[in-house]
Amino acid sequence: MKQGDKLPEVNFRVRSLGQWTETTTDTYFKDKRVILFALPGAFTPTCSTQQLPGFEKLADVFKEHGIDDIYCLSVNDSFVMNAWAADQKLENVKVIPDGNGDFTDQVDMLVEKTIAGFGMRSWRYAAIVNNGTVEVLFEEPGKGDNTTGDPYGVSAPENVLKYLQSSSIDSNSI
Repeated sequence: MKQGDKLPEVNFRVRSLGQWTETTTDTYFKDKRVILFALPGAFTPTCSTQQLPGFEKLADVFKEHGIDDIYCLSVNDSFVMNAWAADQKLENVKVIPDGNGDFTDQVDMLVEKTIAGFGMRSWRYAAIVNNGTVEVLFEEPGKGDNTTGDPYGVSAPENVLKYLQSSSIDSNSI
């Protein structure tokens, strides 16, 4: 995944209100400007104490900068993602379960984390996606299979906000 890339068409299996629903990439990204952030796993330390809560806390500020929705994607099934959303008391961030890693694989962010007992997972990143096209990508450094590291900083909500604030300043000065 890189700036200017069109997101792949992928089907997501989502469980909501006791029913399975097939959703697609368009369901989440068509005709909207959104933040998509992905992380190694629900209920994991950095994901649960920093990244997800940070995006949740700054949601109103992101909306002031033209963001329609905020999505958290992980290579976890819908049951896990729904339980995590409930545990985190999410009101603003919506979760996307990529249970088989299909989307994550197609955007070249699927990495092997068997050394940590995780299997295949997403590398940590955030992106601003405008109508299905990557406007800007915030990818953590050192992406690779079976690395013991899990860097966090580049994809932090504060960095995404800095980009939005600077692009607002640029567009206002034209």
